[in-house]
Amino acid sequence: METANSTLPASAVVLTPVASSAPAAVVTQNVAQNNAQNKALQGSVLVLIQFDVCEEINLDSLRDIFGARRQDASFKHPAPGYVKFQRPPVVEQVEPLMLESGERLDVQIKYYDYGVLSVVFELPFSGDWDTLVRLAGRWVWDTDFTSFAQKIVKQKIERARPALVKLYESWLHEDYFVFHVRDIAGNPSATELLAAEGGRIAQIVRGENMPLSEGEQAEIMQSKISYYPNDLAVISWNGAFLYDSTSGAETVIQLLEYANSQLLEFRHYDELLTRELASVYDFMDHGSGIWARWRTARRASRLHTVLLDVDELTERADNAIKFLSDMFSARLYKVAASKIGVTDYKDLVNQKVHTAEELYRFMVDQFHQSRAFVLELMVVIILIIDLIWLFKGSTPI
Repeated sequence: METANSTLPASAVVLTPVASSAPAAVVTQNVAQNNAQNKALQGSVLVLIQFDVCEEINLDSLRDIFGARRQDASFKHPAPGYVKFQRPPVVEQVEPLMLESGERLDVQIKYYDYGVLSVVFELPFSGDWDTLVRLAGRWVWDTDFTSFAQKIVKQKIERARPALVKLYESWLHEDYFVFHVRDIAGNPSATELLAAEGGRIAQIVRGENMPLSEGEQAEIMQSKISYYPNDLAVISWNGAFLYDSTSGAETVIQLLEYANSQLLEFRHYDELLTRELASVYDFMDHGSGIWARWRTARRASRLHTVLLDVDELTERADNAIKFLSDMFSARLYKVAASKIGVTDYKDLVNQKVHTAEELYRFMVDQFHQSRAFVLELMVVIILIIDLIWLFKGSTPI
């Protein structure tokens, strides 16, 4: 992500002060207070829209097509060179998007080797807490970023087609919102910030305009995490609040993006296994006879191929990024994966893989039983034929 300058761009969200009929000295003081309040928060809002478009992307080929750059991972503190993406995504800058509201969003696309495209919209902002709460509510629930992202992806996919392996007809998608506050007036610590604005932070990550209950706030704050006294990440299932420098927040944003891409992949595996298991159950229901069991070898082989594909793709997604020495990044990712739902879907996929393996073994056993029956039947027939010829040969003329 590009670092925002201290001079705000024209697209930044700013709360303007309201005119007053009070005396000039009072008006001047109020305007000064309002201006200070308007700049109490500075940062940016990022919208991550991801699509699972194909089985694999040849990044080297794609880099040649787009002339795009690599996206390496940065970390909270110095870490060895092997703590990074095994195959960094390819990043392409796209023309800015102008919303009907007049907001101008920077846009980029990231291409992951396991078939996921991530469209990132970014809007700088400056204002107070109420400004950010209203912006979160409007963007999370009232703005269809998925349609915008889908149009961009459809335009880019044709050009990228030579680098795409087994393009899917329909695409699963996930969206996620990141509210990154770079500067807060007074530079509060994470503890002070939570004590003063914990309620509104909870509203922001959920995109709610109304205050949340204490129980809901407590549930959201269970996923807070900090490394230094003056940084904070609060992670929810559909959004996250970050209080950190631009470089510090980059680590969290990349991990959140990666976690969402994993969720997308496991959703794909879940649907794939669901369809395959339903097909196997249907085959078993309509093929219970002795001779029908003979055909189970081909069906079992197909099921086993699907299992191998799932294992390969799962391993590739799991190992896309390494945290061998950066324990904070590993812990942060674990929190994000749990809140976003990666862990739940991974468990669900593992359960279906286990079921598919049991079915595969059952089908193989059925085939072996059928083959043994046929072989035994052939032996019996041969014996009968031999006996017939034996008796015919010993019959007197």
